Amino acid sequence: MATQNLSSALPVPAVSPAYPMAKPGYGKRTAPDQQPRTRDDFALLPTRERYVAGFVDHLPEGAEMSVKQLAKQLPLYGQQAIGTALKALSVSGHLRRVRCSVGAGDECRWVFRTFWSRTARDNEWWNTYLTTENASQKAAPPAPPEAPPSPDLAASAEPPAPALVPHQRTPPPAPDAEPAPPTQPTREATPSPAYLTLAQLGRNDHRLALSADDCTTLEPLATQWLDRGVTTDYLTNALTAGLPTQVDSPIGLIRRRLIDKLPPRLPTTTPNTPTDTPTPTHRLLVECTDCGRPGPPEALPDGLCRPCHQTHTTGSNTASPDPTQIAAVKTHMANLRTLLKPV
Repeated sequence: MATQNLSSALPVPAVSPAYPMAKPGYGKRTAPDQQPRTRDDFALLPTRERYVAGFVDHLPEGAEMSVKQLAKQLPLYGQQAIGTALKALSVSGHLRRVRCSVGAGDECRWVFRTFWSRTARDNEWWNTYLTTENASQKAAPPAPPEAPPSPDLAASAEPPAPALVPHQRTPPPAPDAEPAPPTQPTREATPSPAYLTLAQLGRNDHRLALSADDCTTLEPLATQWLDRGVTTDYLTNALTAGLPTQVDSPIGLIRRRLIDKLPPRLPTTTPNTPTDTPTPTHRLLVECTDCGRPGPPEALPDGLCRPCHQTHTTGSNTASPDPTQIAAVKTHMANLRTLLKPV
């Protein structure tokens, strides 16, 4: 077996510390059980593919893997050349592009990932690994509590209560003040999903910042939405979509939307199932590295759909035309020219 590549490989550029990272759940994902990195990695690949593979291999976990971004970092090649190199790396067993659905019911989002393996794997290994990944895949990791969550990543679980409940919500009572309503301590210990959704709006968009009193006032209206089967992500999108440039009264605008956009009540066959904690569904589809067509792992050998795979395997083995057919075509054309001559 060949152990060297006679063509000298280009030096792999160093990864910039400022290399952009994808959103949580996106980007590069490293496959397990790889061999240690050596100087002979990718030695059997052509120069361009070896150059791109060496750069991708050094990218951190979660790095952005779009063709456009890679072309910006690798100025020797354009986007078309980078895309062709990634397709070759997929065929060589180093790469698989996948899309994974996260969410529940109608509230479903697609998360795009690129699985990378320094050690080349065959189709059987990739099919087994991706099938196992599909079975054990959890929802996309949520954004850190201090940053607004991305609307493209639907996290079905509610955020932690201590990070979202304002401290000033229940001020210390005065000595002669009336006792707080009996429901206040319970809500403080375990705030409702409706309250948490309203409290989170200001972190998603500063124009919708609400006070603790505002959240308490609007909580019954928001609870009606959740009682009708919608998720907290759906409620957030309905309240934040199409905002005006300036919002003078956040509580007034949100109250108006909660009343005017209240969804209809739909019958359900499982009334006892909580609507605020739906069971997440997960599906994982491999994307064709060439055209992006999705499908199950076993339907995309070498990470390519059937048409692209056929084009790839037959494109470099095109047989030369039969001399007999060439002569027949020339004879046919000569006859046509004879018929077209004026009498």
